[in-house]
Amino acid sequence: MTKVELIEKMAKDADISKAAAQKSMDSFMDGIKKALKKGNKVTLVGFGTFSVAKRAARKGRNPQTGETIKIKASKSPKFKAGKAFKDAL
Repeated sequence: MTKVELIEKMAKDADISKAAAQKSMDSFMDGIKKALKKGNKVTLVGFGTFSVAKRAARKGRNPQTGETIKIKASKSPKFKAGKAFKDAL
């Protein structure tokens, strides 16, 4: 399912316009991004938890040359599905 298909389903199920559903979806995703950027978790009971995973700096190897390289520390988004969500599948 794409974002457009999800917005169409939301609009149909909630009996609202696609524009309103689009605005709601954008607000939802923006809220999650802002919370994660601040370092907070976002927990939706029955659905799951969004959080930030921190990766430490480390050494790697260039596979073409075999040269050792430094890989910078980074952050990436993480999602853990809730029990009810897992059970629904």
